[in-house]
Amino acid sequence: MRWKCTCAYDGSSFNGWQKQPNRESVQDQLEEVLQNIFQRPVRTIGAGRTDAGVHARGQVFHFDADWRHGGDALLQSLRVSLPPAISPRKVTAVSPSFHAHLSAKGKRYLYRICKGWALPEYVAYAHSLKDRTVNLTAMKEAAVHFLGTHDFSAFAANRGNGDTEPSVKTIWRADWAEKPTELQFVVEGGGFLYKMVRSMVGALIDVGYGKMDPAEIRSILTSRKRTSRVVSAPANGLCLVKVFYRTPQRAGRQIEV
Repeated sequence: MRWKCTCAYDGSSFNGWQKQPNRESVQDQLEEVLQNIFQRPVRTIGAGRTDAGVHARGQVFHFDADWRHGGDALLQSLRVSLPPAISPRKVTAVSPSFHAHLSAKGKRYLYRICKGWALPEYVAYAHSLKDRTVNLTAMKEAAVHFLGTHDFSAFAANRGNGDTEPSVKTIWRADWAEKPTELQFVVEGGGFLYKMVRSMVGALIDVGYGKMDPAEIRSILTSRKRTSRVVSAPANGLCLVKVFYRTPQRAGRQIEV
């Protein structure tokens, strides 16, 4: 049987999603619990990786295992065995053709920026502007340049482990919203390169600080070369909100996080 699981986690407690030699990843924790439940090794396949410090509300993974008690019972077995920083939200039986990574049509990420100094309980979940302010109008203008299909090499980083991935990606949403205490950047697309969202946000913050003109985002993008002009925003503000398994409707949508 193939099972699809949606889970949330506090990324500040782990060295990212993917399995690590030190076994301090989200995937390591999940597979250890699944092995205890099924009394054999169980391999999980995630929709994508998140880096150390990056959070998730809607990470999706699948695994194959025989279980005759239904999805709700399996969900409860996972919940009572996992640490509080990992919270499975839903478990459902799916077709053997479903693949958490290969079946995905896109993802939604949220980046949170605290206006002013973040309270201690929010420090791990939002980047703090502290004593600085930003020009949100300029940041919105700059974000439009990311929409469409582009080579995002200039906004990606090298993992350093020999991984290669096509650098051409399609972004259909890049919105800023202002809340009473924070700024929120929501980006959706068919795929994302390593550190791509954090690099996009880092460049947009520099636009907000007046270090770059909004039009420079376009010139950096078309250069297809990563340089020191692009600095990745801190990991703690980023959250994987949703993985899409149907192509989203793109017209007239509002921010929903």
